[in-house]
Amino acid sequence: MGRAIGILGCSLALLLLLRPPPARGSPHRLRRQPRTGGLSRSHGPAGTTCKNQPLDLVFIIDSSRSVRPEEFEKVKVFLSKMIDTLDVGERTTRVAVMNYASTVKVEFPLRTYFDKASMKEAVSRIAPLSAGTMTGLAIQTAVDEVFTEEMGTRPANFNIPKVVIVVTDGRPQDQVQDVAASARAAGIEIYAVGVDRADMQSLRIMASEPLDEHVFYVETYGVIEKLTSKFRETFCAANVCALGTHDCQQVCVSDGGSFLCDCYQGYTLNPDKRTCSAVDLCAPGRHECEQVCVSNNGSYVCECYEGYSLNPDKKTCSAMDMCTPGRHDCAQICLSNDGSYSCDCFEGYTLNPDKKTCSAVDVCAPGRHDCEQVCVKDDLFYTCDCYQGYTLNPDKKTCS
Repeated sequence: MGRAIGILGCSLALLLLLRPPPARGSPHRLRRQPRTGGLSRSHGPAGTTCKNQPLDLVFIIDSSRSVRPEEFEKVKVFLSKMIDTLDVGERTTRVAVMNYASTVKVEFPLRTYFDKASMKEAVSRIAPLSAGTMTGLAIQTAVDEVFTEEMGTRPANFNIPKVVIVVTDGRPQDQVQDVAASARAAGIEIYAVGVDRADMQSLRIMASEPLDEHVFYVETYGVIEKLTSKFRETFCAANVCALGTHDCQQVCVSDGGSFLCDCYQGYTLNPDKRTCSAVDLCAPGRHECEQVCVSNNGSYVCECYEGYSLNPDKKTCSAMDMCTPGRHDCAQICLSNDGSYSCDCFEGYTLNPDKKTCSAVDVCAPGRHDCEQVCVKDDLFYTCDCYQGYTLNPDKKTCS
């Protein structure tokens, strides 16, 4: 990212060398010498857009009271011209604009506009906030609310550079050093552009290293508009991924004037270094399912054996009570057994061969009763009786 974005800084320096001498005294400014080497560039005619490296680019513009209305209009012209130089699109460069003074307003995040006309129309409607210069708050808001996938930032494995360009003409009224350091540590490259009354030390504190490639000072907002022609040269570096001339099946990663192929999560790069195959995430040791792993196009879901249900963690399983009403088909008694069940019968009934239904036992069948002479069946029970001429003894079983 540093190499690609470093070219951005190099072209900004050319403006300072071409800038006419100031009409009045100005604060100390950095002077930069152009570097030799770097990526090859395709210099198209003025007013055209070449295919630049995709960026997630956020402009943070100062609209405090010190910025006069006509100067703020110059800032908006600068933003519109910058948009014209970019290869704007959902899969190329995404742009967000933040406006700040003593408060911060996200005019539009990275996910909102993917065409230049809509983006420039939104820029034209931006109004100044007109109080304070809370630069630290603006950078922190960019980190917390703009550079998120929900707001349109591409995932880290896409290797899309995250870039901030801060334009200010004042001294921050809050603590910017720690906030800027935290943003840089999160992989955000910060360019600080000071105009007129801007504080040079504050610009150095917020910008990325090396400072001579990330800190700029211009005399007026009229000069800042001319930066767009230099940005065009910077962004015209050959980028095979942006040009669409690569043959990567899934992800193209820019590498200078060349490219490398990569794959989405759940896929692995094949030996041809171009195509991708889904990883078998259900292979032993690759998943966290307790019972059944079901492969699902580069991902997986967990399931359970019959008689078990998936727990809320979506990984482990618990045995279901198969004897709850409606779950079993036992006619009389259901016996739960670790995710399964078996059927049984009430006393006086016997389980039929289907192992589900029950039949009443013939309690008067030979060997089932203890009556001496006559067994009289009474539903599931029996009583004893005697033949004619005999009487039942007190034990209710024998006869005399």
